[in-house]
Amino acid sequence: MGPIDAISMVPVHMAPMSAPHLPLSGITVVSLEQAVAAPYATRQLADLGARVIKVERPGDGDFARRYDTTVHGQSSYFVWLNRSKESLTLDLKAPRGREILHQLLDGADVFVQNLAPGAADRLGLGVEVLRERWPRLVPCTISGYGTSGPWADRKSYDLLVQCQTGLVSLTGTADETARVGISVADIAAGMYAYSGILTALFTRAATGTAHPVEVSLFEALAEWMGQPAYYTRYGGTQPARLGTQHPTLAPYGAYAAADGREVLFSIQNEREWAALCAEFLARPELTDDPRFATSSARVAHRDELNAVVAERCARSGAEEVLKDLESIGIACAGVNDVAAFLDHPVLAARGRWTDVAVPGGATVQALLPPADLAGLPARMDPVPGVGEHTEAILAELGRSAEEIGALRADAVV
Repeated sequence: MGPIDAISMVPVHMAPMSAPHLPLSGITVVSLEQAVAAPYATRQLADLGARVIKVERPGDGDFARRYDTTVHGQSSYFVWLNRSKESLTLDLKAPRGREILHQLLDGADVFVQNLAPGAADRLGLGVEVLRERWPRLVPCTISGYGTSGPWADRKSYDLLVQCQTGLVSLTGTADETARVGISVADIAAGMYAYSGILTALFTRAATGTAHPVEVSLFEALAEWMGQPAYYTRYGGTQPARLGTQHPTLAPYGAYAAADGREVLFSIQNEREWAALCAEFLARPELTDDPRFATSSARVAHRDELNAVVAERCARSGAEEVLKDLESIGIACAGVNDVAAFLDHPVLAARGRWTDVAVPGGATVQALLPPADLAGLPARMDPVPGVGEHTEAILAELGRSAEEIGALRADAVV
């Protein structure tokens, strides 16, 4: 019996539907999830073979389903975050809805929720209640600012956390701040919830104890702010906001080539700096110029250095600039838009795209999970419609067709 077999407590009526060869096969996750952070965590568990039962509101379901309609009528967020899951609709304010949820938790290994502050406690799903009733269940709570402290009752969304951690003050140009173009706080929290759940499952297998997991968007993104935090606390000023330029390295940023395209490159050490001076700039005397001889000096004289680099880049087309930089071992790349990213030769050559079905019968191209496990194919099952698996799950729980019909009639499911 392997470690996952040893910790699984799935009864016959809750037999997992995931493929048996995947690492988390036999693990059942029940999730009261919405928006981005919790669905991102549970989707990654589903990628590894866990059975993820997504509990949604009857009717419209997860509000992220309505963020947009760009993917064959579906939300781009929802399609990205919810493949390989089963959707069950439940009204948890109704006693019969909570009874069904409790029956699901009888056969679950993990419970995830990112409800509004205090909502889980009001539903009788606080961590201490869960631990007492289901001692081998791993509860995972995802909140905005933590479940204790002065901001425990505050609602929180991604951009609010970007602002509160100072990230927005670092992003943009010298003249204007900007949000990061993806839901970075949600993604950070989802990643820590995912790794925390895996750690808790491993610990349960080793010790028999199920430790609750708690992650907040604020503290997840705070961790990612570590370097600028150290720089600001001990340097006295925060890193400058410089667009594509780097606040502590130079030259490092995007420069316009003769054809108008931008090329980004980075000098990381003195060997690369000497090669750039001698072979790309054709000005070897700059290597030991006091203005540029060290990384700190180059940053201090960034404007003068950028003028030299920009003049050289403007004499050649982007492809020629890239070729010249690559030939002397300088890391460089063109500045892509999203359309160019979709057609990236690395993704095509490495076979990273595959088809995933979405509600309505269409398919979309989805990226395979970035962590490849040798010999184990990725799980890329369909994105569920609202409540698509409700009847099947209720039947597994022993509900008759008549009971299911009554639950529907009363809008419990």
